[in-house]
Amino acid sequence: MKKNFFCIILFLVMICLSSCNNGDTDKTTQNENQATPEIKSIFINGDSIHYLDMGKGDPVVFIHGVVGDYRTWGAQMDEFAKNHRVIAYSRRFAFPNKQMINDSVNLTVNSHAKDLSEFLMALNLGKAHLVGHSFGANTALITAIDHPELVHSLTLAEALFPSLVLNTSGGDTIMNNFITTTFMPAAEAFKNNNNEKAVNALINGVTGDNLYSSRLPQKDRDIMMVNTPEIKGILVRQDIFPPVTCDDIKKVKAPVLLLKGDKSPVVFSLTINELNRCLSNREIATLANTSHGLEYENPDGFNKTVLGFIDKHSRD
Repeated sequence: MKKNFFCIILFLVMICLSSCNNGDTDKTTQNENQATPEIKSIFINGDSIHYLDMGKGDPVVFIHGVVGDYRTWGAQMDEFAKNHRVIAYSRRFAFPNKQMINDSVNLTVNSHAKDLSEFLMALNLGKAHLVGHSFGANTALITAIDHPELVHSLTLAEALFPSLVLNTSGGDTIMNNFITTTFMPAAEAFKNNNNEKAVNALINGVTGDNLYSSRLPQKDRDIMMVNTPEIKGILVRQDIFPPVTCDDIKKVKAPVLLLKGDKSPVVFSLTINELNRCLSNREIATLANTSHGLEYENPDGFNKTVLGFIDKHSRD
């Protein structure tokens, strides 16, 4: 498989259920009945970025993956805001932001990390606890490498860096198999402008569950579909991921929580294992009965685990 095609298709991993939720109907109804805080906006790097800002205390900033937006964290915001200032923003190109994808350079991990660092500085948060899922976890890690002065702690929920996966024994074979069975059908569907078929194939593949997409509530499916334009722009790029090395990762001195699902495909575990090997101040947690949709499939477990980690490393 050609290297460029390999890297392009790898990005699709980052779609990773940023809007998926297998929570029960009662929880969904409860969240809908709660008062919705006002959505705010701030101008950074030439564009307006929208976000929610709730609670008081040490700042916790949520970073969603692809096919998601600030609403990804609906099951976390109220719980975290009880004792923290909680901020969930929509990355560039995500709803309700208005950016047009005219330059694919803005689709890379490095570009989104630049946005995040500018966002943190514009809000004058000082050091914040960053909680990222999937592509959002990639964004958080690069931000911590480039701007350690902005990061109090990191929670990385199943990031994926190809350079780390390929550094493991058998990683190339595992990734190639994953691409062949999951992402090539999705890429073909996107090529044919069948976005829904593509997203379904990706969701089922990254969770290892062929029926996963069929169980999604319509509300979550709608969030996913409104956020698909980013993917089309991404498919034309060949350098979405920075070639992160172990030496780069060793620059991170803030405490790091590496979070994974016990049913997630092995490609995510390979990245986590490499991060664990390279980081000096880290711990690993596994959420029971979850795949890649960690905060959606087991919100109570996610909240308890991440809040426990953040509180352990909060300011005195």
